[in-house]
Amino acid sequence: MMPRSVSYQETLIESLKNPEEAALYIEACLEEGDPEVLRLAIQDVIEAYSRMNKLSEKAQILHTKIDILLAERKEVEQLYYLSALLDELGFHLAVKVK
Repeated sequence: MMPRSVSYQETLIESLKNPEEAALYIEACLEEGDPEVLRLAIQDVIEAYSRMNKLSEKAQILHTKIDILLAERKEVEQLYYLSALLDELGFHLAVKVK
């Protein structure tokens, strides 16, 4: 009998339950410079936190708002211009667990 495989998405969601892993994941996706990549990363983290019942009502509302902005790419370019400028100056944006 063949062992059952675990989907990549399920493995990812499990790993994102760890705040350190979630921060690194969002940071890596932010560095991609593509709002859609960041949007999907945030959705993955939201799913992981939802499964742990660690998602507040305020977080859900904020997620809805940022998801719309990222999907429409409204004002998100400012974030990437800031990131590009910081990169040119020898800095980078970071996502850290508080």
